[in-house]
Order: sequence, then structure tokens, then C-alpha cells
Amino acid sequence: MVYLIIFNLIPMFGIIMGFKDYSISSGVKGIFTSSWVGLKYFKEFVTDYKFGKLVRNTVALSVLKLIFTFPLPIIFALMINEIKHLKFKKILQTCSYLPHFISWVIISSISYQFLSQSGIINVLLTKFHLIEKPIKFLTDAKLFWGLAVSLDIWKEMGWWTIIFLAAIVGISQDYYEAAQIDGATRMQRIIYITLPCIKSTIVVVLIMTMGNLFGGGLSGSNFEQCYLLGNNVNSDTSSIIQTYVFDVGLAQGRYAYATAVGLIQSVISLILIFSSNFVSKKLAGSGLF
Repeated sequence: MVYLIIFNLIPMFGIIMGFKDYSISSGVKGIFTSSWVGLKYFKEFVTDYKFGKLVRNTVALSVLKLIFTFPLPIIFALMINEIKHLKFKKILQTCSYLPHFISWVIISSISYQFLSQSGIINVLLTKFHLIEKPIKFLTDAKLFWGLAVSLDIWKEMGWWTIIFLAAIVGISQDYYEAAQIDGATRMQRIIYITLPCIKSTIVVVLIMTMGNLFGGGLSGSNFEQCYLLGNNVNSDTSSIIQTYVFDVGLAQGRYAYATAVGLIQSVISLILIFSSNFVSKKLAGSGLF
């Protein structure tokens, strides 16, 4: 509770900066004493020439991650659960979730070593005569979304698999024994027993993912990925709202404007949470709240 109050509740008062002509020179007091400008900064962002590109990149990257990174942990959990060799099962699970503990800073450095034009991947592909020229994995704007989604899957799939595996382990074995006696195949047991029994877990994770859709879905890593792997060459697809807020807020010192832009994204995320929860209750009969 103390942590939530200090780091989540108290900073909420800073939202007022988005509606005021705040300057960092006025200090904390200036948050409350600065002149009121209303929706000035919100209108400025919406009419900015970068607005369309930022929204497109943010939405596209988030939706792609939702499509590819959400179902894969469920599928992987089902696959691991079907492995009978206990030792191999533990090794596979451990190897799959270890990348979660590697920071995006380290991953970006590894990416440069492997995926740059003189990196290991391009060297091997060239030596085996699979390509004539090095592939510009890190500088081609057309490849950035695929690169970001692929790295995200590698980093976070194993970690979220733990959640679904825990739900699967909690299923009573009586269901499976009864189904086996009735002649149900392994795939039928997965479809008619495992998936329905972990439906509530899937719904909760999906709602959480939708709420953090613009942040990066399950991993919440859009900002770190785009900031570390983005550059002037691939900026057409790597520039998103979060990196824009960071650049404008810190590099240019426009804290009030950056607060307004960040608030827009937070409001959209809140709407997505309530919307996905409402739809989930209507379709699946269960929700987060």
C-alpha cells in the first residue's frame, strides 16, 4: 500500500500539468500555481504533423504483438504440459523463461551483434550463398515491426507460459481420466477439458493485455524496444507515442505538453480495459471485475 501511494497515487497530481503552462523552473509549486491553458496542448498534439505516423506505429505495433504474442504462450503451455519426460520438460521451461530477466538494453546490444550488416546472421547467410547483399535488419523501416515482435516473443513467451501452466496444473485429473475411458484423443482432451478449464485465466490475461495494448501488450516493452532499436533510418516505423513523449518531455523540456500526450494514451488504455472487460462478460461470461 505504501508503494502504491508513493509511486502510483501521489504522482497522479502531476496530471494537472497537462492543463497548465508549466515550466520546470517554477518547481513543484508551479504545478499548482502556473496559469491554466485548458486543452491547448491536447489540440497541439492532435494537429501535429507527426500525429498520424505516431498513432499508426503505436497501434500497428501493439496490435501485431497482441495477435502473435498473446496466443503463443497458451499454445506453448499446452505443448509443455503434454511432455511426459519430466527432466526435459523442466529444462525446456527454464530455458524459455530465462530471457525475461534480460533487460532490453542487453537485448538491443545482442541484436546489433547478430543482426547488423556485419553481424553473425548476415555473415552466415552470405557464406552459404543464401543472400547476395547483407539484410538491413536494424535500419530497414519495413523490417522493424517484424523484428520488434520476434524479439518480444523470444523474451516474454516463456514467462507468460508459467501463468497458463499454473492454471493447467490446477485442473483435476479426474476429468482427463474420465475422458480417456470414454476414448477421447489427446487433442480432444485439450480442446474440451484443458482450454475450457483455463478460460478464466485466459480472459484475465487478455484484459490486462488490452489495457496495456499501447504499452506493448504482455511485455509492455514498446518504448524500450523503439527507443533502443529505433534510429533516424527506420524512424518511419519505430517512432511511437511513448518515444515522442520522452523526446519532447526531457530533450525539449516541455513537461506540460508531454504530460498531455501521455494522458491521452492513458485514457485510451483505460477505455480499452473497460471495453474488453465488458465484451468478455458478454461473450465468455467472466471478466476481471
